[in-house]
Amino acid sequence: MRSSDRRRAVAAALGVAASLLASSALAQQAAQGFATERLYLSAPGGGWFVMDALDMHGGLGGAMALTTGYAMKPLQVASGGQSVSVVSDQALVDFGFALTCDALRLYLNFEAPLAVEGRSGAVGGYSFTGPGVDLGQRPDTLSDARLGFDARIVGGPSSPFRFGLGGQLFVPNGLRSDYLSDGTYRGMLRALVAGDEGDFTYAAEVGLHIRPLDDTPVPGSPEGSELLFGAAAGTRFRLGRGGGTALVVGPEVFGETALAPFWGSRTTGVEAMMTGRVEGTGDDGRQLRVKLATGGGLDQRFGAPEWRVVFGLEVFDHSTDRDHDGVTDSLDACPDTPGVKTSDPKTNGCPAPVPMETDYPG
Repeated sequence: MRSSDRRRAVAAALGVAASLLASSALAQQAAQGFATERLYLSAPGGGWFVMDALDMHGGLGGAMALTTGYAMKPLQVASGGQSVSVVSDQALVDFGFALTCDALRLYLNFEAPLAVEGRSGAVGGYSFTGPGVDLGQRPDTLSDARLGFDARIVGGPSSPFRFGLGGQLFVPNGLRSDYLSDGTYRGMLRALVAGDEGDFTYAAEVGLHIRPLDDTPVPGSPEGSELLFGAAAGTRFRLGRGGGTALVVGPEVFGETALAPFWGSRTTGVEAMMTGRVEGTGDDGRQLRVKLATGGGLDQRFGAPEWRVVFGLEVFDHSTDRDHDGVTDSLDACPDTPGVKTSDPKTNGCPAPVPMETDYPG
């Protein structure tokens, strides 16, 4: 074969290879991204990280919470022997505010990304673009905001068995390309149980995540609405002479599964964390709670990370008024006897003195 013929043959082969590569690239569809975070935090003042203690009580009170955490490889996409860590590192911070009254809680949470990193690649005929969020070079503002309520229906704030219902609405705000939002409104409905028996405490939930996003063909992506489940249990250790502070230590296990296919091996994620918290135990007045947890996916699928660490700080106030006289117990000098408000801390909330009768000579 002449050299000119060989050159033409090589050029033709390269053209065919380039055409095949281009056709393969065109055949790959681009994945759009979604909210990968599956650590659905309990309400500010809820006690556990995910479960809810349902111990709301007293008059008008509230809570403020700051929670931050890091998750390693929360989204690994695999299919047909291919695997890509689309989201390899994710650090978020959550700000929460709640109002409580008796057995009802209303709350609002804002979540902001600190850093979200990942890798790009092709899996199962789909191309994935890893996110690259950081506060310095490429910040993203707030991800989905959360509006919620919890209501205890059965039991008191320290009963052995408490039952309640809760609901949440996710308002889309973050970018799908950063894996911070579905870009749609989402909702959650939850049935909650909790209780205390001596120094043993527990909580559990089952719920429905109403998730309109259904990217069923895309590996690792949401497949519509999901069933939520979880449980936690721990032991309370009293600290100090007066027992006004306690340490609670125990595990939390939680997860979710797509309703179709139900309990599918690739559509179910289960995660476990060992949690500890130090908290004030007063019935009234401002209390502080510090929480720490670490753990990871029991089966690293469907958003369960390889491991994560979470830190939380809460300030809450129950504002209990046992005698219902309008003076909270922390300011009431007579908390078990109805009284009147005064400017004197020694008599505030105590019954008004009965004027003495004076006899005058007739």
